[in-house]
Amino acid sequence: MTELNLKLENNRYCGTGGVSSENRSAGFRPAFMDAVTHAVYLSRFADGRIAPFHILDGLPDELVLERRASGRVAAAKPSVISGFVRADLFYTRDEAAALVAADSALN
Repeated sequence: MTELNLKLENNRYCGTGGVSSENRSAGFRPAFMDAVTHAVYLSRFADGRIAPFHILDGLPDELVLERRASGRVAAAKPSVISGFVRADLFYTRDEAAALVAADSALN
């Protein structure tokens, strides 16, 4: 997982509800899950504040593979996937997009 991966995912899911700016109003918060341990981490800035979008800098050290000289995360383990948390449950981008679409169809 890299910043480029996140950018490509945002482009892929644009307009589907699978990006933060399109599902925030439905109660989704950007997060990451380690597919190996199933541990879920809200997206955070490096200083620990919760981020309103996906950013790698707040991931715990055990998930980080590489850092830049500035300290920013350059790469996280391949088992890290981006998604969202809503009501304490993790949703993949596909799952979040499907829920947003279903909600839109009802309204």
